[in-house]
Amino acid sequence: MSNNEDTPKVVVIGGGTGLPVLLRGLKKHPVDITAIVTVADDGGSSGRLRQDLGIPAPGDIRNVLAALSEVEPLVEEMFQHRFSNSHELSGHSLGNLILAAMTSVTGDFVHAIQEMSKFLNVRGKVLPAANQSVVLNAEMEDGTIISGESKIPSSGKKIKRVFLTPQDIQPLSETLLAIKQADLIIIGPGSLYTSILPNLLVPKIGREIGKSKAKKVYICNLMTQAGETQEYTASNHVQAIYDHLGNGYLDSILVNIDEIPEEVQKRYEMENAKPVFYDMENLEKIGLEIIQGRIFSYEKNALRHDAKKVAKLLYEMIRK
Repeated sequence: MSNNEDTPKVVVIGGGTGLPVLLRGLKKHPVDITAIVTVADDGGSSGRLRQDLGIPAPGDIRNVLAALSEVEPLVEEMFQHRFSNSHELSGHSLGNLILAAMTSVTGDFVHAIQEMSKFLNVRGKVLPAANQSVVLNAEMEDGTIISGESKIPSSGKKIKRVFLTPQDIQPLSETLLAIKQADLIIIGPGSLYTSILPNLLVPKIGREIGKSKAKKVYICNLMTQAGETQEYTASNHVQAIYDHLGNGYLDSILVNIDEIPEEVQKRYEMENAKPVFYDMENLEKIGLEIIQGRIFSYEKNALRHDAKKVAKLLYEMIRK
């Protein structure tokens, strides 16, 4: 990472599969990257390590470290390797186990991330939204409360709001400083209620972003998500953020305007997902600058944002 004071400072906030894709494209540009990553995951390997060792969820952090790493492909592949044959290790990724071990050795999850960043020659800085285990809860429209990130999308109910426990979650001072110094704050892409909002709902993080004079851009998802954003338009995604954090929280939205091929849509029908409808008129009424383009790619049966194209559009925003 450049130490040049003139290098644009970019803060990227999110989790899940969308954030690493974006970061792989963004690191190719001359920007100073800080990734703020959710630790609310409680499923799979992350969930088991959280429960057994009492550490924050390492999975999303691991994926971001791998995305920003500049090491031989074999080293990254080893870090991301997931065991499948051993009963005890089955489902665990090596990177999660290394982060857990490093946390035990250093006594601190953030210190463990810093050490792994050196080992993987990470380009940028990776920070957890909190240096503690947090629980994501959802109040559904029928009034029931569901606790646990992994349980929320499978509830079969519509989400009214999400919130974190405990209430007194403290972010790192480094995180707040990065937000204060940012030239551009990127929110997303990622699952709206389970990857993006868990970061913004850490009280001081949410407030600091709201106060920031940096340009704030939301990268809207390409597809709706069953159990979270079924039938959501682009403006519905934005409104959900505003409902939790206040109106006017964002400056811009990045949307895909090219039609997603029919065969790809059919593949996603099995997941009860369909392309997000970009209701331009409503987005304009909200007062957002709309940045648009053909920004998707389809590889290995997965629809993703095109890392190169999205990063190029974002870098052009900074240069302007």
